Parts: sequence; C-alpha cells; structure tokens
Amino acid sequence: MKEIVLKVEGMVCSGCENRVQNALSNLEFVKKVVADHKTNTVKIMFDQEGLEKEIKETIEDLGFDVVEEE
Repeated sequence: MKEIVLKVEGMVCSGCENRVQNALSNLEFVKKVVADHKTNTVKIMFDQEGLEKEIKETIEDLGFDVVEEE
C-alpha cells in the first residue's frame, strides 16, 4: 500500500472535501482518501505504483490546484 499527502489549494469548505474524496474514491486503485480544507491537504492511500499523475489530474479536473512541494 502506498500513501501520499498532497497540498491542494482552493478547498474552502467541507463540500470541497467531499468532492475531492468522492472523485478520488471512484478511482479503482484508491483505497482511502482524507481531504482537509483547513490544512489544504489530501491524504491518499492506494495499491498501485506510478499513478500519482492520475490522482493529481483528477483533483485538478475538479478545479483545485495541486501544489508541488519544493
């Protein structure tokens, strides 16, 4: 099982959290999602390697920005 934590800008309420969680949960390889608009983070647990790009694109397709860590 792999886990990543992404910094996501644009989530302002629990409704935003739910949109992100629902969209990512629909990806067959994602096992658990925890979005938090207060910390602007999304923690994703998934069971396949190399799918971080698809996860990021799914979040960005909802209108949120995934911030790359420096």
